Order: sequence, then structure tokens, then C-alpha cells
Amino acid sequence: MGFFDKLRGEFIDIIEWTDDSRDTMVYRFERYENEIKMGAKLIVRETQVAVFINKGKIADVFQAGDYELSTENMPIMSTLEGWKYGFHSPFKAEVYFINTRRFTNLKWGTKNPITLRDPEFGPLRIRAFGTYEIKVSNVENFIKEIVGTDGHFTTDEITDQLRNLIVSRFSDILGEAKIPVLDMAANYDEFGEFITGKIHDEFLAYGIDITKMLVENISLPPAVEEALDKRSSMGIIGNLQKYTQYQAATAMEKAAENDGMAGGGMGMGMGFAMANQMGQSMQPQGQPQGQPQRQTQGQGASAVPPPLPAGVMYHVAVDGAPKGPMTFDALAQMVKDGSLIRSALVWCEGMESWKAASDVAAVNALFGAAPPPLPK
Repeated sequence: MGFFDKLRGEFIDIIEWTDDSRDTMVYRFERYENEIKMGAKLIVRETQVAVFINKGKIADVFQAGDYELSTENMPIMSTLEGWKYGFHSPFKAEVYFINTRRFTNLKWGTKNPITLRDPEFGPLRIRAFGTYEIKVSNVENFIKEIVGTDGHFTTDEITDQLRNLIVSRFSDILGEAKIPVLDMAANYDEFGEFITGKIHDEFLAYGIDITKMLVENISLPPAVEEALDKRSSMGIIGNLQKYTQYQAATAMEKAAENDGMAGGGMGMGMGFAMANQMGQSMQPQGQPQGQPQRQTQGQGASAVPPPLPAGVMYHVAVDGAPKGPMTFDALAQMVKDGSLIRSALVWCEGMESWKAASDVAAVNALFGAAPPPLPK
């Protein structure tokens, strides 16, 4: 430093630290050659502690307050310097300000998965993370064990060590607790409190007090989570046989709504295939698939035929107005009583338009037993 820097240093008579950061734990007050004037004013704010270090040793410690430095309030410095007959000015000492407020939202988490044996799923690998809070509780231990001669010490310089300590204890606790993975989410608070108690004394050895620890999440590998999701889905479905029946019935309903498929052989084929699938799903347990159910009464065992499909419903144009729907038997009765003739228009589901009864093969067959109308 130059002459003017030395001159400014000698005239510094106020020692204080105004902290505008959120992560500074220790700050060393800088001045020229560490010289302090006689009667200098020391200001220590709330959540601060000022520590004087003389010749590498911790001397006097000042709590929050406003001080005028003298032999009366610096007994240790007076003893170390041999101030028997008064305060010598200037004197040399390092002044460290310790931030004693609570440092919050510090992160911890597992770098590598923790392997444990779950009572339900067997060997598993899990990860965990959360937050914790600390504050300096013993300034002398903190300076001796952590800070040393660092003039500007931040939380980043200690969080790695603290995080490793937390993860190590967390792994031990998980292994000893033997709590099923599916029950861990209900014990996050208990984990946090238990770990805090386990590592509290170890943090105090550094002069730090851990005031709170939170477990925010314990996660499984993606493949295991996917398997759990499938297992949960099956649990929600419940009875698999009934679910299969429901799926088959829904598929048949959608096929019936498709006019193009319902009117052709493809729709009929799909309908019979679905009916067959539904019949298999409804078979009693123990009945081999693909084997027809046998009769147990009467002579011998014979295959039971499937139920007949529901009859086709027809509409008939009578006096220019549609009439129906009506069954095939009703059409036969109309042919018999003469109210339905060959030229009458008929329609059923699957037909593109109305057609003469004689042009619909199934209806035309009804006229075989009835004589044709007399020629005019």
C-alpha cells in the first residue's frame, strides 16, 4: 500500500460489517497492517459476533452491541499484550465477524443410489433429497475447525462436507429401519427428526447447530416405478375376467355402430369372433380353453350349439308410410293375410336403400307358399 493507504488505515476508528449477502458466514475486517487505534469504536449488529485474534490465537469475543475498545472490555488482549499500565495505540489484531443467523434452504441429496433390501420387492436402489438449516452456535470451534485463516467464508465451502455427513447417516438409518418402500412417504417427518438427532452432536463438533432437516422425496428407478404403476392399474381394474367381458362387449357395440361393417361379412365375422372370445372369458375356471362345454345329462356327451343371433328387424312401406320395426315372423303373417305383396318396399339395417320385397332374398322366400296376384 502507498502512503495515503497507510494514512487512511491509521485513521479508521470504526470497526463494523454490514452484510448484504445471504451466504456469508465469516468476514474478516480488512485494514492496513491490522492496526487498531486506541479508543476505536466496534459495532456488532444482531446475528453477529466479533472475534479478535492476536498472534494466531483467539482473544476477546464481542456479542451484539456498541463498544469503545479499551483495556476494560479487552481483558484477554490486555493479558496477551501485557497492557499493565494502560491501552497502547495502535495495536495489531485480526477482527473476524461471524454471522450467527440461520442459513436456510441448503440442499442435500444422494449422488449415487442407496441399495437396500425391501421386505416386499427385494433388493432395490433408491435416491433421496431434501433441505436443511444450520447456524453457528460455537464461534471458537467454528473458527478453529472450519474457517482457519479464510477471510471470506461462505456456505458453499462447507455444504459439501455437511451433505456427505447427512447422506451417510441417512443410508445407515434406512438400512436399520427396514421400512417398506411403499411406507416411506408416510415417514418423511420422522426421518428428518431422527437424522437431525443422530447428526446433531457431529455438527456441534464443527461449531454448527443443525436446526431443521427435511426429507422431500425418496424415489425409485424409472423401471421400478413403471412396474408399480402397472401393478396399481391392475389393482384398480379388480376382477380381470369381468374386465375382459366388459372390453369384449364394448368392442361389439362399436362394431355394430359401424354401418359398413355391420352390412357385410366382415362385420358378421368380427361379431362371431368377439362373441366367441366373450364366451371363453365366461367359461368356468378349470375349463380348458378351446374345448366345448359338455353335457352331463342324457345319453352321451354332445357339444352345446351357440345361441342363435337376434332376428333381423324389418321396416315395410304401407300406404306410403313406414311401418316397423317388425320381426321376420310378422312379415310372414303379412304375406299370409295379403297385406304384404312382392312389390311392397322393405328395408332392414345394412341395406343402402328401400327395395321391393321380391328383390330381398330372405323376404322373397316368404312368397313361395302364396300364389302370385291375378293378372289384370
